[in-house]
Amino acid sequence: MTTPAETRAPEGATLVDCTHERHADQILAIFNDAIATSTALYDYKPRPREAMEAWFQAKRQGGFPVVGYENEAGELMAFASYGTFRAWPAYKYSVEHSVYVEGRFRGRGLAEALMRELIARARARQVHVLIGGIDAANQRSIRLHEKLGFTHAGTIREAGFKFGRWLDLAFYQLTLETPDQPVDG
Repeated sequence: MTTPAETRAPEGATLVDCTHERHADQILAIFNDAIATSTALYDYKPRPREAMEAWFQAKRQGGFPVVGYENEAGELMAFASYGTFRAWPAYKYSVEHSVYVEGRFRGRGLAEALMRELIARARARQVHVLIGGIDAANQRSIRLHEKLGFTHAGTIREAGFKFGRWLDLAFYQLTLETPDQPVDG
């Protein structure tokens, strides 16, 4: 088990808890850029603005964090969250996470800092396993996860099809020492 170092904000960045009112449009723009230009999301069409209300509501109902870094101008530079891994009760101690960095702000350590924050919050919430589904060609994300103690849990070959090619989906997991007292039901 790896215990990531304490979260440190990258230079000029302020950690915030994201809200629908303040951040929905900025998160939507980051999501839609990832859909249009990358395999970070196995989605084809940009999400409509209305989708953000349901997304934030699901996070609130599940007690799941949505954290980000803003710059001095109040722009959301990056955000991260986790949510339900699978909807059956026995998976209650496992979550699937995601982290996105707006293109202009990549390479500043934001993703690592946000992942460390998510891990700390997961531990405080008594989560046992964090799971990342990563496009297997995304070596930068894989290296980040491995640096933070995640291990490869398996790859589903040709799980997706986007940009005219088959995509392999790699799963990475970090097992925490929590919960203190796991229970059935």
